[in-house]
Amino acid sequence: MRGSLPLRIANIVCIILFLLFAWFQRNDIDPEIYYKPSGIDATLWFVFYLLIAVMFAITLFRNVPLWLMILAAVFCVVEMGLSGPGLYQNLFGEKEFTMTQVSMSAEDPRVELSREFFGALIALLAVVWIFWQQRGRTISLHSQ
Repeated sequence: MRGSLPLRIANIVCIILFLLFAWFQRNDIDPEIYYKPSGIDATLWFVFYLLIAVMFAITLFRNVPLWLMILAAVFCVVEMGLSGPGLYQNLFGEKEFTMTQVSMSAEDPRVELSREFFGALIALLAVVWIFWQQRGRTISLHSQ
């Protein structure tokens, strides 16, 4: 295993957290919670969070390929761009800010968009942290 013991423990905790994030995506297809839920959207988020967990697992043994970090970071930035207007509306719109609405409706999607923005931001911070961990190691387009 690579890295100091505290860093390995932190990476294992991140693996568990992102696996939990992926698991929580299963409720995104529940029609009692979401208005016209999208199975494709829930699946993409599941795969994305799973990818971040796998990247943390890879760091325990070797470098994560640079192309994979770039791909994950691009996805995060794109998702933040797509969900950012909902967060802006949640923060500065006419309605009071909330992240705990019981149901996401088509009339008020700002809650889910705010959650997705912060999910993508957390994932981007995770990718940056993985990159930071590897900064002293040789980073290439192909892993070592």
